[in-house]
Amino acid sequence: MTLQYSAKNLPKQIFINNEYVDSKSPKKLTLHNPKNGELLADDCPLAGEQDVDAAIDAAEKAFPAWKKMSANQRRGILNKFADLIEKNADGIAQLSRISLGAPAAFGAFEIGLCAEVFRYNAGFIDKFGGESWPQEDGFLKIVRNEPLGVTAGIVPWNGPIGTIGLKAAPALATGNCFVLKPSEKTPFSSLALGTLIKEAGFPPGVFQILTGDGSTGALIASHMRIRKVSFTGSIATGKKIQEMAAKSNLKRVTLELGGKSPAVVFDDCNLDNAVTWTANAITANTGQVCFAASRVYVQEGIYDAFIEKYKQAMKDKTKEIGDPDETSTNIGPLVDKAQFERVQGFIERGQNGQGTLAVGGKRIGTSGYYLEPTVFTDVDPTSEIHCEEIFGPVSVVKSFKTEEEIMALANNTNFGLMAGVFTQDINKALRVASDFDSGMVGVNCVSLMFTMTPFGGSKESGLGRECGVHALRAFTEPKTIMINMNY
Repeated sequence: MTLQYSAKNLPKQIFINNEYVDSKSPKKLTLHNPKNGELLADDCPLAGEQDVDAAIDAAEKAFPAWKKMSANQRRGILNKFADLIEKNADGIAQLSRISLGAPAAFGAFEIGLCAEVFRYNAGFIDKFGGESWPQEDGFLKIVRNEPLGVTAGIVPWNGPIGTIGLKAAPALATGNCFVLKPSEKTPFSSLALGTLIKEAGFPPGVFQILTGDGSTGALIASHMRIRKVSFTGSIATGKKIQEMAAKSNLKRVTLELGGKSPAVVFDDCNLDNAVTWTANAITANTGQVCFAASRVYVQEGIYDAFIEKYKQAMKDKTKEIGDPDETSTNIGPLVDKAQFERVQGFIERGQNGQGTLAVGGKRIGTSGYYLEPTVFTDVDPTSEIHCEEIFGPVSVVKSFKTEEEIMALANNTNFGLMAGVFTQDINKALRVASDFDSGMVGVNCVSLMFTMTPFGGSKESGLGRECGVHALRAFTEPKTIMINMNY
């Protein structure tokens, strides 16, 4: 089956028990196209308490059989779903693009990521073994990895399809049922997946979709019958989710939150490589990426040469901005008016004593939410543009003298998601990588991820990890079985 949805025929029903149904809640979401501000829909469903309860009822009924389904059957369903996602990539990407504004290249990337993560986790289904200890002491000890039950994922607007794979795939692979709550900013591509869920062969109730806003997320986070919630988004919302999870049934949480990622560029680096990675890192997805390299620290010996090349790279990036529906476009608008005004506010305040505007900073055109890639230099390290996550194409650049000095500054933050070090000295690279207080570190690269390695941050950048075997562990509970061999 090929998805029949389009900008003129949007999916506007929630998906419960393998059927599209109208939401019981009278409240609706309103969506606009970020490339021109035009209204997309004012009647997208906002799931309420009755809808959440109905989804959980269906998931609880489905769980026993899904948990016991053979590895071959479950693997086949996940792999078929991955195939269907790829087959319908263009339609899914369009439904994301009209509300996110990300160009075709980004859509292809995240849809490919989603499919690949489903295949990766499907391959683990019969390989995620437990442990055992010998019975010399008279007891054989066996540890099983048990699914939790009904789980949920609250995904962000900046990667509406890719992040589904990161959460749903390990949950389903390990035998859990899963309720997906997309962002209120980008609901349509997620809703369209219901057709593919059914075609792939997921039993009713196993994989469901509830669109809504923060109120829907709060119902999920505080629900007494959901055993795990995985959330990607802001630190403030993540803290609320953890609090609601604790106050309800102490459900497990994985939190992938914000970042203010440093890239430390030493005198002995490959200069062009450093410029390329740092410029790409802050402009990918219009800077709306949690691990974007938004703080760039350059050793004083090459600072002048770096800043000239970096400024030119950012000016060149401006030429790649355009209509996300055009295949030649690499950078689109910011997601909506609220985000556009938020980033504009940071830029305006940044010019008021926080730093020197080196390049960019202006709106592009008069229609849509387009901004020039922006660089501040000579930044006050206590200022908000240096310390706070802007979530747009805005970076700060600062020079430094010594390794000791810059490591102290790089780690002086409540974030700890991503970091990068650029040097051709492998000993220095490994030393700095070890010293970063960060969940992920790139050496001569920055702002990237892999499906097989843990993704996540330290400090307030998150709790737990996604990707690889770590994601499987996050959706299971170890059960110890002790067998008395001497009875």
